[in-house]
Amino acid sequence: MEQLQWLAVVRHGQSTGNVIAEAAETGGLEAIDIPERDADVPLSDTGREQAQAVGKWLTGLPPDERPEIAVVSPYLRTRQTAGLALEGSGIPMVVDERLRDRELGVLDLLTGRGVQARLPDEFARRARLGKFYYRPPGGESWADVLLRLRALLRELREDHPDGRVVLFAHEATVLLVRYLAEQLSEAELMEIAHATTIANCSISAWRRHDGTLRAELFNEVVHLHREGAPATKQEDVDAEPV
Repeated sequence: MEQLQWLAVVRHGQSTGNVIAEAAETGGLEAIDIPERDADVPLSDTGREQAQAVGKWLTGLPPDERPEIAVVSPYLRTRQTAGLALEGSGIPMVVDERLRDRELGVLDLLTGRGVQARLPDEFARRARLGKFYYRPPGGESWADVLLRLRALLRELREDHPDGRVVLFAHEATVLLVRYLAEQLSEAELMEIAHATTIANCSISAWRRHDGTLRAELFNEVVHLHREGAPATKQEDVDAEPV
């Protein structure tokens, strides 16, 4: 099957949920008090600035290197990020629910402290199984998310052979696309995940060489500093507690 020529993933900009979740974690709270459902959490003002900086980065690419299509998570914060970044670019945007963030089930809106205090059995089960295979009740494991990402990427290769595609999605998506593109092992992925917090509106990209996607950028935020947009690194609102 023909490989994509270029694939990039942009994590959404800082959301209002990011700000609330960060305050809850650092404040030692057990629960994250976000009024909206996860799919409806919007960007903060900082997140909007970050998204606009991504747009300047995209328009600065040579015309023959710009993405031909953007595929976007249906969550509001990702759609807002893509809308601001793609404004005036002429790049078509398609929303695909397979790019939604990992669903946390019973762990949703709990901090790490909250999971340990309120769901000690789940806290212990996650520690035993590890992040890759642990599936919280009502939620997904990383392996589950990979099933939908594999299906999406296979369709993109079929529909856009030799194409250039940018995804607007979530922190876990960036890590799992890297796992697929670079054919990593579980241990290699976990080493990266433990050492890296994917920044809001960071860019990660892979370019085809000899039929294989090779890393070009990972968690890159230079464009944010260059455009004066704050480069925050808060965990996503639905990031898994550590």
